[in-house]
Amino acid sequence: MVKYIDADKMILGRMSSIVAKMLLNGEEVVILNAERTAIVGNKYTIYRRYGDRRHLGDGNSKRKGPFYPRMPDRIVKRTVKGMLPKENTRGREALKRLKVYIGTPAELKKVKLTEIDAKVDGIEGTTYITVGDLARHMGAKF
Repeated sequence: MVKYIDADKMILGRMSSIVAKMLLNGEEVVILNAERTAIVGNKYTIYRRYGDRRHLGDGNSKRKGPFYPRMPDRIVKRTVKGMLPKENTRGREALKRLKVYIGTPAELKKVKLTEIDAKVDGIEGTTYITVGDLARHMGAKF
């Protein structure tokens, strides 16, 4: 059975850990509105942390990766991937059951969404930015 999750105002780390558990249990998961996922923290600290990761393997450096994505759907997918066991077949098969979309495709507008407890709305005084803002800051055009 496929579970559809609307990532609007969900905390990226919490949502990713819940989705990783679903994937390891053999479920297929489709994440919609990846650009609206929230990353909690100071805006400039987040920009710096992701920017430093992004530029690890470029320039005059002798390192050839790891390469970090700049599109919001790929940032979310990479976060979920980091919470799966990558050394064994179980983790690789679980990642194949994940699909992430920017926005909501027309054919998925009327599907029933699965509710998970990862919203940022319940936390008072929380500062956050969206993955879309982060992606735009790193140069993504979507």
